[in-house]
Amino acid sequence: MSSIPRVLTIAGSDSGGGAGIQADIKTLTSLNVYGSSVLTSLTSQNTLGVDAIHNIPTDFVRKQLEAVLSDIGTDAIKTGMLSSGPIIHTIVETLKKYPHEKLIVDPVMISTSGSKLLADDAIKALIDELLPITMILTPNIPEAEALLGQPSGLIKTLDDVKEAAKKLGTLGPKYVLVKGGHLPQNINGSPKVVDVLYDSKIGGFHEIVNDYLDTKDTHGTGCTLSAAIAGELAKGHNVLSAVKCATTYIQDAINSSLVSLGKGAGPVNHFHNIHSRPYSGKSFVKALIESLPAGLWDEFLHHPFVRGMADGTLPKESFIFYLKQDYLYLQHYARSAALAAYKSPNIDMAARNAKIIMHIQEEMQMHLKYCEEWGISKEDILSTKESVYNVAYTRYVLDKGATGDQLDLQVAMGPCLLGYGELGLFLFNDPNTKREGNPYWRWIKNYANDSFQSAVTAGKELLEELAIHNISTSPSRFREVCEIFEQGTRLEIAFWQMGLDRK
Repeated sequence: MSSIPRVLTIAGSDSGGGAGIQADIKTLTSLNVYGSSVLTSLTSQNTLGVDAIHNIPTDFVRKQLEAVLSDIGTDAIKTGMLSSGPIIHTIVETLKKYPHEKLIVDPVMISTSGSKLLADDAIKALIDELLPITMILTPNIPEAEALLGQPSGLIKTLDDVKEAAKKLGTLGPKYVLVKGGHLPQNINGSPKVVDVLYDSKIGGFHEIVNDYLDTKDTHGTGCTLSAAIAGELAKGHNVLSAVKCATTYIQDAINSSLVSLGKGAGPVNHFHNIHSRPYSGKSFVKALIESLPAGLWDEFLHHPFVRGMADGTLPKESFIFYLKQDYLYLQHYARSAALAAYKSPNIDMAARNAKIIMHIQEEMQMHLKYCEEWGISKEDILSTKESVYNVAYTRYVLDKGATGDQLDLQVAMGPCLLGYGELGLFLFNDPNTKREGNPYWRWIKNYANDSFQSAVTAGKELLEELAIHNISTSPSRFREVCEIFEQGTRLEIAFWQMGLDRK
């Protein structure tokens, strides 16, 4: 299995976007599943109905299947609209070359608007060839009647639904999910949808009960449900768990249907499971930097202290004072990283913070060697009194760690990590930076080297991961961390100024 769950959908295209391939991809995306697709047919349709169907040549269907399965692969497969016998035959023969047990078949036969989507010859091919290799068959009640060759309206009770599921199980599927939306049940005085899941191997039934929602906007429910089942199976859920998760998903999608779309049977809401981030469209790190007041980040990166290092004019006394304070600062920065490790929700994140501590230790050893070249011993550094700027900055970061969560702490540490990372690369690559005879050139190179830059990358990844799990859709929470980042940036600027003022 790949690091991201994958589902292949084999279905038709809905030009209206509410069903078919379009609904499948939207559903899978909202479930954090990678969706690939094989188109079997094109339809001209909207919420009022289907007015034309164009089948894809079978040879091209086969080529699509082989292209996806031979390269990307998949963890589950679902089928939707398979409108002809030759198309079904081609799919079955191709799948034999790439056997896969997690095959979900949604027998799309009649659209929500009443349009016939499955040719007569396709029904026989579906029963004879596709159902024997199917893991889960997901018919609604009219589709169950059609597959069993029964007259419409014969299934009238929940017992009839169970009997139909049992008979469909004899056609080959390991599981049959007969959807109960066409036959709401009165349970304790309220209409309910009872979906019946039948296990063909043991002959057992599971009833999955949800509220019945009386709405015409149910276009794409079958496609969406089967795609959601496939997505949950791809994540590793067992059949019952996958079906329960998927029925909850479709329940919420119907309950929040996009009623303003179209004049007929509107689509379900595939977006209900997607939460817009307050920093949508960009990375969290970029959003933090862009949230700063105009010019503040540039003031940090292009401070006179920094420009003095770039052209070699910075007074040595200022740099020596800065080096001593920076060593003392790094001790507290390491403590902050240790606190972040303590606050980490899992061992992987704790280990990444531990790596940051080890990198800080290396950086501090580098500081000591560098200081020796400037005539500064370790004893000189440790006997140096912390500047009030240093105290203000380091205690602010530690306070955020003590009173806030891990994201607060990592954001407070962010300006140092991100700023020095950007600064190192900028000064190293800037042709105006003095190299020959510049006593600060080696300091600049240290922050541009691969070791430090890899630590910056790891820190960025950590921030992005924390933001996803801690900010979600909360604009107020995002503003809180932006304020922390701004204060940290201002304290970094004060740290530069401390070096110039030497106090």
